[in-house]
Amino acid sequence: MKINWNVIKFLVITGLVIFLFSFSKQRNEERNLTKIEVDFKNDNTLFITQNSVNKLLIQNIDSVTSIGKETLVLNKMEESLLKNPMIKNAEVFVTIDGLLGVKIEQRKPIARVLGSPDFYIDEEGTKMPLSTVYSARVPIVTGNINNDFTDITKLLLKINEDDFMMECVIGLQIQSDETIHLKIRKNDFNVLFGKPIAIENKFQKFKAFYKLTKQEGLLSNYSLVNLEFNNQVVATKGKTNG
Repeated sequence: MKINWNVIKFLVITGLVIFLFSFSKQRNEERNLTKIEVDFKNDNTLFITQNSVNKLLIQNIDSVTSIGKETLVLNKMEESLLKNPMIKNAEVFVTIDGLLGVKIEQRKPIARVLGSPDFYIDEEGTKMPLSTVYSARVPIVTGNINNDFTDITKLLLKINEDDFMMECVIGLQIQSDETIHLKIRKNDFNVLFGKPIAIENKFQKFKAFYKLTKQEGLLSNYSLVNLEFNNQVVATKGKTNG
């Protein structure tokens, strides 16, 4: 019987590769972590500190270097991070050299609601608690606030997309009939925006009125600017009552 050496070579090489892979995998899993590296994605302002993230990752463990890589359950670590109300998304991974990498995407507040207690509305239209680390510079919402932020979120997002409006608007007051008044930076007049419909058209009308009136030095003459009427701005002269 003729021996097929090519087959034998293939089997030996395959067995050797499997052995080396298994040995390397076992040795890799037996190593302890060396450090944690946290990357806050696309965020210059932090509502949660890196130290807080570390504590969420290694609860009840004294040091990251005492953790064996084989004992890690990455899904549970991600679940632990996502329980933090400041975190929108989290990804946890381990590198070959023992680095525990964490990518954090924070929730983004777009307004602060004055209440008992105060809270943020995030870009997805849900409640977000205030941070003890950082206070966001966002419009203040007051008045008749209910738990459905759909309409107000739509308006807030549009304000954020418009550089002029984002610079001008510092507050929104919700009336009992669900109409909205805008508070404008450095000006005493109220802007009756109405309900959050035809938003971009109302923005354009307000910009045109504001720029023209400012050029003429007449902004301080008005107490109320009404944007509810089609294709026109109705401005009332006189002092505002606040």
